[in-house]
Amino acid sequence: MSTDSRLRVSEKSVLIASVLIAGLCSIVYELLISTTASYFLGDSVKQFSLTIGLYMAAMGLGAWVSRLIKDHLLATFIGVEIALAVVGGLSVPLLYAAFAYTSMFYPAVFLLILAIGTLTGLEVPLLTRVMERHYELRFNLSNVLSLDYFGALIATLVFPFLLVPFAGVFRSALIVGLINMAVGFLNLWAFAEVLGLQRRRVFYAACISVVLLLGGMLAAAGPLIKGWSEDIYGDRVVYREQTPYQNIVLTKYKADLRLYLGGNLQFSSIDEYRYHEPLIHIPAAQVSGPLKVLMLGGGDGLAARELLKYPRLEQLTVVDLDPAMFRLARDNPHIRQLNGDSFRDPRVKTISEDAFVFLDRNNERFNLIITDLPDPKNVSLARLYSREFYRVARRHLTVDGVFVTQATSPFYAREAFWSIVASLQSAGFKEVIPYHAYVPAFGEWGFVLASDQPLQPEKTQLSTETRFLQPDVIEPLFSFGKDMLPTQEPLASSIDSPLVLTHYLEGWRYWR
Repeated sequence: MSTDSRLRVSEKSVLIASVLIAGLCSIVYELLISTTASYFLGDSVKQFSLTIGLYMAAMGLGAWVSRLIKDHLLATFIGVEIALAVVGGLSVPLLYAAFAYTSMFYPAVFLLILAIGTLTGLEVPLLTRVMERHYELRFNLSNVLSLDYFGALIATLVFPFLLVPFAGVFRSALIVGLINMAVGFLNLWAFAEVLGLQRRRVFYAACISVVLLLGGMLAAAGPLIKGWSEDIYGDRVVYREQTPYQNIVLTKYKADLRLYLGGNLQFSSIDEYRYHEPLIHIPAAQVSGPLKVLMLGGGDGLAARELLKYPRLEQLTVVDLDPAMFRLARDNPHIRQLNGDSFRDPRVKTISEDAFVFLDRNNERFNLIITDLPDPKNVSLARLYSREFYRVARRHLTVDGVFVTQATSPFYAREAFWSIVASLQSAGFKEVIPYHAYVPAFGEWGFVLASDQPLQPEKTQLSTETRFLQPDVIEPLFSFGKDMLPTQEPLASSIDSPLVLTHYLEGWRYWR
């Protein structure tokens, strides 16, 4: 094989690899931005939809702009890769900073998507034209597009199964930026003679600067995230973990331990008992005899702690999607002290599974079902507040069984609260009774009891030790002031039409 032939083979290999990796990186950037926006703003369907739409439009803009580039196609492509490495690699760090220190988060999201989409839109036309010397048009387009799409497939597999679980979104952006930079280096090396000495010097200096920037930030990611977290949460971060499902953060200030999931406060140790006691003791008092309990959510073990106060508790099954929550509750000394080592009690069984999936595949019946799930701030969570979910849960109750759910705030998100009440009624429960309690860290917070048997929860007789509940406190919990009543006829939320999500986001928009 002649030297010229070997060079052409090398060129083709480099260009083919460039197409594949470029397709992979661009999709990962899109997923990272959508995921970060979902973490901070909720409503994942909206964030992913807007990102995809704007990204595709920006790609179209980039493809249109490519017609204006007539010369130096390879040099332009290398410049695009360097620019993508910078913008894409810094995308998540920039969004973190925008959320923490400015009120410009949405504009930052918009500008980053626009920039990455436009640069990505330039890639395919440039590579197609560069490869014209190797293939006729029909094969050229077929090769470039198929490799680009295959790279996108790899990205959608790598992102949820490798990048986010093991690196987290912050580090993932920097890693993919370095991979993007490798494409620029590879082309710079392969086509050095074509580019000319002066252009090579500029590109080498740019590449080295970008690698030092992204590599330095990757090396310092721990301290950077820690500083950002403490600025966001206000208190010292004592535990942080990015799981495939969520970002888990524990903060501590003096005696106040706080748990955040996806940036949303789940409890404050100062007043969490004012939430967990109404959630557990009021429904438990409605069930006579031995308790066989299913808890959906509650992976921190605090609700389990309250249930374990009952000698008549025979079995407690706790189902939580994220196994990392169970590990935290069992192993973290701060949480263990707060939950009283509840998950080490032999009466407790923990299962890491989606609540809906568990109910669908399980035939066991319980006389008390408790849903201590995160608020319905995205479609995935909203389905756990739908009439379909409640119908499935109802099938798992014994004849005299009781169901209870936390139901967000009847003050801050009152239409969402009453939609949950309507969904339980629509699910067929004969008795549906809403109530609320004041929790200083959250404000007024709502719960809903449901059963097929008559209930008198306002007459609850307590049989266990409490810090908040007492007989004269319980009855007022079932009364609602005018500012917590629905402003319109509440409608049930369904999987197909998640009204609770719309009401929830509208209700909390002002307060957050």
